[in-house]
Amino acid sequence: MTDSKVHSNIIFSQQIDVELRKIVQKYPAGKVFLLTDQTAAGFCLPLIQSVIDEFSIRMVAIPSGEENKNIQSVGLVWDFLSNYGADRKSLLINIGGGMLTDLGGFAASTFKRGLDFVNIPTTLLAQVDASLGGKTGFNFNGLKNEIGVFMEPNSVIINVNFLKTIDQANFLSGYAEMLKHGLIKSREHWDELLTFDMESIDYDALQEIIAHSVAVKEWHVLNDLTEQNIRKALNFGHTVGHAFESYAMKTGRPILHGHAVVYGMIAELYLSAKQCGLGIDELNSISSWMIARYGKFEIQESDFEALYQLMTHDKKNEGKRINFTLIPEIGKVEINVDCSKELIIEALNYYKSCGLRDSSSEL
Repeated sequence: MTDSKVHSNIIFSQQIDVELRKIVQKYPAGKVFLLTDQTAAGFCLPLIQSVIDEFSIRMVAIPSGEENKNIQSVGLVWDFLSNYGADRKSLLINIGGGMLTDLGGFAASTFKRGLDFVNIPTTLLAQVDASLGGKTGFNFNGLKNEIGVFMEPNSVIINVNFLKTIDQANFLSGYAEMLKHGLIKSREHWDELLTFDMESIDYDALQEIIAHSVAVKEWHVLNDLTEQNIRKALNFGHTVGHAFESYAMKTGRPILHGHAVVYGMIAELYLSAKQCGLGIDELNSISSWMIARYGKFEIQESDFEALYQLMTHDKKNEGKRINFTLIPEIGKVEINVDCSKELIIEALNYYKSCGLRDSSSEL
């Protein structure tokens, strides 16, 4: 995987300390800093402790959890960098899950108008999605990633050994983004994901399919960094999914990002069937498979309007249109598909009914 001005150097390695040392030694003494969160600090720092000690890297930890992905946490990072003399020749190492790499990337990109940063993702979601692609930011006014900038990390170091410490729910959350990559890329990659044993994980095999998944995102980002065209394919499931995620948080029933994306994909698969010709049998088969593994975030018809209003705030919208990325078949995408409010409500109703009965009559 190549390096370029708009493209991160993505490193797959079992020797994370060796790779990090190569990067850190390029920076002036005292100008390398590390950001982590309380969860990653306990499980993940031991793998790079020798580098931290060797180069006297200063560290700061922010509280874990999506509720801490806010301007207050960004301010803590800015204070830390300012207090210890960070400048534009400094490096910030972000080690943690997607919340941490998003927030740390934003803090680095904006401090003194930008300093270098490296992401070391410690969850599956961060490894296949959040830590690469150049999207940084934080949540604001109850809306996910409302404030942010596009800025690629200089490097991303991926080590599957971190994944041995995450629970099944967080593994599934990351796997959801891989499922999305399969649906937009090819039936071959989709089938590879369906047949992987998520109960008894072979980590060598997992690293291989993570590499396949990362390559999907990498290709879209390299060809459209600021999401003007084909990169929008990566938004499949996210217009509805982000609405689910925000609504779940607002109503005191928070759900993991990947689970929200799965629920969003189910609704958007329905839209794909109605708007783009996705087969009904394919729609019902994929939806049933997803519900069997991810369960459901229960909603009522009385929730539909609030969910719709959240979709109107989506950053991908143009004017009053709610833009969707849909799939006419596995491995093909249509971007900028405009769907009526009536059809979006139908899709939410389809999702609500999934697992209760044969939903094909909805079509």
